[in-house]
Amino acid sequence: MCQYLSGPFAGWSLRGNYLVSPHGDRMTPERLAGLAWRDQMELRLAGYASRRKAEAGMGKAGQRQMVKVVVVDLGEFRERHFGWSAG
Repeated sequence: MCQYLSGPFAGWSLRGNYLVSPHGDRMTPERLAGLAWRDQMELRLAGYASRRKAEAGMGKAGQRQMVKVVVVDLGEFRERHFGWSAG
């Protein structure tokens, strides 16, 4: 028995004991429960009560994180911080 879903889940279907994605990935109810539990624990660890609050709290700054990269010559670094004896 196959039941196709509509709305935001268009392309997804329920086939027996599986939720099947448009790409053919199959998920059992136990797997979905595990993913929901993991998501909830990650939100709890981050200090958010719900996914909606987490997404609102991140805003545009949460979507893009800046990274500073520093490139140094290893020999110069050792000389400066440890002297000639470290070389």
